[in-house]
Amino acid sequence: MGRSFANLHMKSKNLEKTIDALRELSKEHSKVLGRNEAQETEEVFYISQSNENWISVLHEYFVWGTVKKVGRTLSLFTGEPVITAAYMNEELLELSIFADGNLQAERIFSEPWTREEYEELREERINDDYLVKALNIPAEDIDALLKLTSPEQAANKLSELLHISLWSDFEWIPYEETLQNQFVKYEF
Repeated sequence: MGRSFANLHMKSKNLEKTIDALRELSKEHSKVLGRNEAQETEEVFYISQSNENWISVLHEYFVWGTVKKVGRTLSLFTGEPVITAAYMNEELLELSIFADGNLQAERIFSEPWTREEYEELREERINDDYLVKALNIPAEDIDALLKLTSPEQAANKLSELLHISLWSDFEWIPYEETLQNQFVKYEF
């Protein structure tokens, strides 16, 4: 079994606005973070402003199947696109983009054998025009990205094009010095 990760990226130049949105998410929408109303522990997020256009967020509840719910909810009050990425065991990379609480675009990168093995594996909504708009990547680069079937190559290419690291996960922070230097811990 290989590496797995799930993370979230917000298209934003305003770190404080992002922190406020995550604070609101923690207080008003804690269920999407796997919390019930009775818990009184603080939410821990790791946040990185990788570049002037994107802010990356890690949380312990971001895993395959949950990160999309968080991205959808967070996009309700950010006013900016929210990207979620979930990579599972070198078999697939699911990239989803949300705005205003709605899924705008989704792409699953996987080898043909993976799609055959997981018959239910389908993108919920493919909207390549929105993908181009939200990611602000030249069309020829998007075309090259969308032709990839290798999840690892897709994660690497997208990391390169957006100047962010998709190779990050909450659980890796204690073990990877690069991530420790890149992300700042916030508790709400």
